[in-house]
Amino acid sequence: MAAYQTVVVGTDGSDSSFRAVDRAAAVSADAGARLVIVCAYYPATQTDVDKAQDVLRDEAYQVVGSAPAEDTLQSARDRAVKQGAATVETVAIVGEPVESLRKVVSERSADLLVVGNRGLNTLAGRILGSVPSEAARKSGVDVLIVHTT
Repeated sequence: MAAYQTVVVGTDGSDSSFRAVDRAAAVSADAGARLVIVCAYYPATQTDVDKAQDVLRDEAYQVVGSAPAEDTLQSARDRAVKQGAATVETVAIVGEPVESLRKVVSERSADLLVVGNRGLNTLAGRILGSVPSEAARKSGVDVLIVHTT
């Protein structure tokens, strides 16, 4: 089997998702593969923006729009580089996590998707489905579920 060429990993900025980024970066570095880090988000409504500005004043830009996703991606990129990943791309994408990951996997012709196991063993995850279980079922490529919790 040939080494992976393109590795996609999802992050939401949580510590557990950053552990998945670390593992994806290590795999990418070992294989000499391109690493694509994805952060799915939903745009803030005007009501959300107004509430954030009421509470946070000048700091509201940090939690509305794509700013939180971009900050998450920059942190993830920094971690990936420290793990030895040489070619790192970041993608902030509007939408639900699993569908967003599937879209990026398809667009980038990825051959490995890496996700953390967060939510996999929770009651809600078993009833409603979790990102790792859905990604494993729907991705169409190899999936590495990293033990992060």
